[in-house]
Formats: sequence, structure tokens, C-alpha cells
Amino acid sequence: MTAPTPRRAVLVAALAVATAATAASVPGGGAPAAAAPRAQGRTVDNRFWYSYGHWAAGTHQGTTAIAGARPGLRIATAAGRTEYADPHTGRKSTWEYATWTSPVHRSTVAATEAVASWNARTPAGTWIQTELRAAYTDGTATPWYVMGRWASGDADIRRTSVDGQTDGRSTVWTDTLALDAPAAADGLRITGWQLRLTLHRRPGASEGPTVWLAGAMASAVPDRFTVPASRPSGTAHELKVPRYSQQIHIGRYPEYDNGGEAWCSPTSSQMVIEYFGRKADPATLAWVNPTYSDPQVCHAARATYDAAYKGCGNWSFNAAYAATYSGLAAVVTRLASMTDLETVVRVGIPVITSTSFRADELTGAGYGTAGHLMAVVGFTAAGDVVVNDPHAHDNPSVRRVYQRAEWENVWLRTKRTAAAGKIASGSGGVCYLFAPALPAPAQILALRSVGVL
Repeated sequence: MTAPTPRRAVLVAALAVATAATAASVPGGGAPAAAAPRAQGRTVDNRFWYSYGHWAAGTHQGTTAIAGARPGLRIATAAGRTEYADPHTGRKSTWEYATWTSPVHRSTVAATEAVASWNARTPAGTWIQTELRAAYTDGTATPWYVMGRWASGDADIRRTSVDGQTDGRSTVWTDTLALDAPAAADGLRITGWQLRLTLHRRPGASEGPTVWLAGAMASAVPDRFTVPASRPSGTAHELKVPRYSQQIHIGRYPEYDNGGEAWCSPTSSQMVIEYFGRKADPATLAWVNPTYSDPQVCHAARATYDAAYKGCGNWSFNAAYAATYSGLAAVVTRLASMTDLETVVRVGIPVITSTSFRADELTGAGYGTAGHLMAVVGFTAAGDVVVNDPHAHDNPSVRRVYQRAEWENVWLRTKRTAAAGKIASGSGGVCYLFAPALPAPAQILALRSVGVL
């Protein structure tokens, strides 16, 4: 389980094929344009860059687009040097850097939140910073907000979100840029945004990071305590996803938030990564106590740990971790319905979902939570939801079947009444999507149909 930040959101899996909408550019490098087209009834807008043309279209300061089976972005010539004082280690280091700034994306929804995703390779001695700048309906823009300082390892810098970022109208909560008063009478909304990537390497190094995918999901899910019940497809389907319990790790590695209930996100991530046939290299697990079972889950916790958040539940970091495995792409998003969820699962893509509920709201769970990740792996013929729920006492007990209407509500609502009687937030359909970077034709069609591609 994770401690939720206010109205946290997450983004969708964008993959390295298929077409995407073209973004507008900013004349003279100014702020994103305020006006944006609207799509009737839509609540989620996704935009990811991943093709050679996408990377070539942005503004380069020392970076270059690279072609190949998986196009990306690299440092060609350093644009300058900077000193970074790591707030979590106290170390100061000098780095060469280069930057890429995306074209402006004009959102198809008037959004209240945005979450960034990125997929990258960061060899030793390298790291990346991802920033987001959003445009408001009044024609002004946010500052450049840091959405993450990230490396796959932790020897050079500590992977971290950045606290305390606000302009008085919006705030960054760990992985989510959110309007401070989305229901205010002035109707302030996010109408567009830009992404800026800064790639870092040791001075004089010949190799730097490679970024394969980057972008964001913007959303405006209306407040609701309940959602209408959906109609099931009527056919059963279940994916064979490995089962791992977070609970067997209770008390392990206090420096990575102590295992157990704090590890639902990396445990769910590891299950889905292994479903796609990817395994942690034995050398990367050598640091784990050899008496511990499922060392790959301990590794996933370390590889997703956010030193500012002090936990493994940073959703952008979980997607970035998944994409460090060869041939996988990953993003955070929202899906709009159970029908969308079934569409994705039926083409062989398990979906990691964020839910919150009281113990009496989800029959058979046996616990309540303010925020919990689990992997949806199938549906029964009656439409009930088959999940790998890591909140189980052992691995065989991870598979659960939850009643469709109950589960649908605890996933898609944005407001709920907590056990103490206070009003709390719900995820509004937040999920992680991990999928092949070169998906099958049926997967492409499914991801297009739910607005991911």
C-alpha cells in the first residue's frame, strides 16, 4: 500500500509504434498557447514522444535524435556544465548536460492534473531530469516544475521527486502536477504543456543517457463517490501472471520503506515485468540478503524508491523502472471504464491499478487501504475481476476474485468516505500500463481504442 498524495494521478503505456497527434511549436520559445481543442466527453489526454520524428521535432541544446529499432534521444555535445548538490547524500558533483524541449502539446481536455512518464537507460555516471510546464486558461503558464530526478541505479544520485514546488495556483505532489482549487469559480484549467528533458553525464564521458519515451497524461475526472455499473463482456479470460506477496517482506530493508504494506507498487510492477518474460540479472540481486525469498521484489523496491517521498510508490518511477528491462515500454495513465480495462487485458496486457477502500467495501479483501496497487489479470464469465493482489500472506494466496461492481467503484471513483467518516480521495481510474515496446497488432488496436496511442 502507498500513502496517497492529494488526487494523485498516473499515466498510460505509450509504445514505440503507431501514429500520434502532432504537437504545435512555440514561436520564439514562449509559453504554451492557452487555447486548446476539446473532445466531447473525454476526461483523459495522453501525449508521448517515442519515434525518431518525435525526437527530431523538439528543440535541441546539445542533444540529438537517434534512429534504429527503438529511436531515442542522446547527448551529442554537452551544452554546458552544472553542479548538483544531492540533498539526500550531501554530495556535490559536476555534470555535463544537454537538454531537449518538446513542442507544445495542446490538451484535448481542460485538465486539472498532469503526470509525466519517461523510459530511459542511464549507465553508471549518468542521470536525467524531467520537467513539465503547463499553460493555464488565462494565457499564463506555470514555472518549469521538476517531475523527477532519475537514474536506474543509486550510486551517482539518489532518485528523487522535488518537494515544495508551487506557484500559488498549482502544486507538484510527488509525481502529480495538480491545480490547487480545481472547483474554483474562476474555472482555471490546464490547456497545454511542454516537457523538458535534461540529460547528465560525468565531464568528459563518451556515453550518456538514452531516452526512448517521454510525455505526460493530463486529466479532468469529475468528482464522484460512485460510478454507474458497467456491463461485462460475458466471456472469461485470465493471464498467467507470476504471483508475489508483499507481506512476506515485512521488516526487510527499512532504508527502502521497510517492506510489507509499503511495497505494493514495486511488487505489482515486478509481477507484470516477469509476465513479459523479463528477469532481473543475478548480478543485480547480489546485494540482497541470500536468506530472503523473492529477492527480485527487494530489488524492485530499491529501484523505485523515491528519497524525497521516502517510499516506493512514486508512480512515474515505477513505470521508468519497468522500462529498464529490454523491450518493455511503460507509462502511467487513467482508463475511463471497466470496458477499457477489459479491452487491454484481453490482448495480453495486465494492468496495474490504484484503489482505495474501507474493509467493508471490497468483499474478500480482508483489509482497508488509503491507497493500494494490484494487477488486474483477467475477468470471470460473470464479469468479476481477477487480480494478483500482493496484499496476501503468501504467494499462492495472491490470486483473488473481486465482485465487479464493488471493485469498479473503488477504482474509478474520485471521492470516498474513509473509515473515520472523513471525505478522502480516490484514484479515478489510475493505472500503470507495461507492454512490449513493439506491440502486436491487436495490442496496438486496443491501446488506440482506449486513448493510449
